[in-house]
Amino acid sequence: MLTLKYITEHTEEAVAALAKKHFDARPLLEQVIELDAQRKNAQRMQDDCAAELNKLSKQIGLLFKEGKTAEAEQAKQKTAELKETVKLQSEKMEQAENQITEILLQIPNVPHPSVPEGKTAEDNVVEKEAAEMVQLTDEALPHWDLAKKYDLIDFDLGVKIAGAGFPVYKGKGAQLQRALINFFLDEARKAGYTEIMPPTVVNAASGYGTGQLPDKEGQMYHCPADDLYLIPTAEVPVTNIYRDVILDEKQLPIKNCAYTQCFRREAGSYGKDVRGLNRLHEFSKVEIVRIDTPEHSEESHKEMLAHVEGLLQKLELPYRILRLCGGDMSFTASLCFDFEVYSQAQKRWLEVSSVSNFQNYQANRLKCRYRNADKKIQLCHTLNGSALALPRIVAALLENHQTPEGIRIPKALVPYTGFEYID
Repeated sequence: MLTLKYITEHTEEAVAALAKKHFDARPLLEQVIELDAQRKNAQRMQDDCAAELNKLSKQIGLLFKEGKTAEAEQAKQKTAELKETVKLQSEKMEQAENQITEILLQIPNVPHPSVPEGKTAEDNVVEKEAAEMVQLTDEALPHWDLAKKYDLIDFDLGVKIAGAGFPVYKGKGAQLQRALINFFLDEARKAGYTEIMPPTVVNAASGYGTGQLPDKEGQMYHCPADDLYLIPTAEVPVTNIYRDVILDEKQLPIKNCAYTQCFRREAGSYGKDVRGLNRLHEFSKVEIVRIDTPEHSEESHKEMLAHVEGLLQKLELPYRILRLCGGDMSFTASLCFDFEVYSQAQKRWLEVSSVSNFQNYQANRLKCRYRNADKKIQLCHTLNGSALALPRIVAALLENHQTPEGIRIPKALVPYTGFEYID
């Protein structure tokens, strides 16, 4: 969430910046500033009363020693009144702080100055397109038909077991999934990421820490009996490792990666965009997460983008990189780039990764801090990205690499699959 210091010192800047996300921040920011003034006033009154209490406490003993009982009793009465005032001001402070937090949780992150104007995905800016399109024949099939032809994925069986959006991978389809997971993890390890195997459920504090709650509560699967949430991405448990932690600057940047199953309700999704592997309720993903200093986070973001791009190049897929406009960015991101691969059979681009810099927005919610060389404690910057999400990668691999002999496996992936073709 935004810091009080930023809000009070850069109110107009915040209002103008959040307008890029089509969010009218002024009423909420003004409420925060007013509540903070009330909190500070209560703090001053509490401090004044505490100082007077301390002074009176010393006087009472002396008055009793001097035999001035009446004056001592009067002073004791005064201390009782002051204690009540201290308690009242403490309650006012706590109430103001709780209200401030509640409001701050409703305010999205401020977009980076380089974020373009725009309302929808159509307004995103294409930064790079590396699309050597494969020329498929008229007989080319979409991935759901290829999955059926080669007995790779059973969508109907998934419906029987769990419902729509929970496919069953079989034979070489399951092997391909496992190969991609291992390939992505190995590539992350080579790039210096430490692998984490986190839980796939988190508590509410973790959801609030990374910003999924309360913003996306309706999109998360909730287990009410235990008040736990199935994770929508490994970003949530991995980033929360550093909740309420003070790191040393020498530890930064921290680089973690994790493979997990991910769960998203995707309420309201329907139509052609959800067919096959295009949009699932459960899917596999390898995530990369970084915790960094404000001075280095921009460089970390560039390195993460280069890492994801390298994966797509090794998978021999046509791709493009988009700089997201304000209206298409997530609630928590300050700057985000999407990677899309081209689906030849569907004739459309499919998002396979989002690489985001949250700056100190998540860190402020998480209380993720570091101690610099001057022993000053500051908020970290957090970053994360998909490297990569599997369903649409599988869809693009099947469609773009289909040949009359079968589906060709990219050279970099063959050591992981153990076969060069699916036939």
